Amino acid sequence: MIFPKSCKFVGYAGSRFLGDTTYFLSQYLICEKNGGFQVCAVSLAEGTGMMRDLVSCEVIAETHEVTMHPERVNLHNRGDLIQRALQSSTRCTIFTGIDEHMTFICDPDSTNLTIIHVYDVTPPRPHLAETIKELEKTGIFGELELSWEFHINDLTTIAADVYPCRASGFDRTIDSDLLQGDEAVAGCMTARQILSECYGKEFSFIDICPANAVRKEPFIARCCRSERTGFWVFEGKRGIVVHWGDSPKTIADAVFALANSWREHG
Repeated sequence: MIFPKSCKFVGYAGSRFLGDTTYFLSQYLICEKNGGFQVCAVSLAEGTGMMRDLVSCEVIAETHEVTMHPERVNLHNRGDLIQRALQSSTRCTIFTGIDEHMTFICDPDSTNLTIIHVYDVTPPRPHLAETIKELEKTGIFGELELSWEFHINDLTTIAADVYPCRASGFDRTIDSDLLQGDEAVAGCMTARQILSECYGKEFSFIDICPANAVRKEPFIARCCRSERTGFWVFEGKRGIVVHWGDSPKTIADAVFALANSWREHG
């Protein structure tokens, strides 16, 4: 796969009105040719000027091998661009950013992507999963080249008598209803502890903790127990746990830590 690290290394040669001089940062050129586009790798002469003489120009994709992606995209979201390029009908796809910068991918390869497994629960809003989706759109994880698999436990599919809290919208919840003691409770370690302290007895529990649902690695999961946050191994799978209400910044930091650790030690 050829995918320049930054759009600043990609030049656009619509017409060579200055001859074979090229902007000094250019490592690749997108060239107009016969109504299409040709992609070339270039080397430039040494010098100190902004414009340098072209020493060599190697075609890496001819016009019939190149597609211009029709939409403006976030060029920093590298994982997204790889996925888009994989859906192209040609071996090379050119992308244009919202700010008109350009880049391309030749021979896209999904094996370059690290799949992060996200474990969360709904209702209410699956905070971890939705925050990651929102952050992903900004391109903040672009350099990591990630893809995601979301494992979201839908509590409405669980046949319990009582659910964790009224924020979830259920009729009977731990925090707003008096229990009799024979109910099946959808809850986690915290719910179990609260009920034990309040009622002095054990209830029948259906575990809904996202961290306890982990089956694939590397993973990121959320949990309401602060002592469980950080790097963990669950069921032999490695990953990281964030707190139930962590901020987008904390979640982003956790994703970076997880991805870097996985690539370093995985």
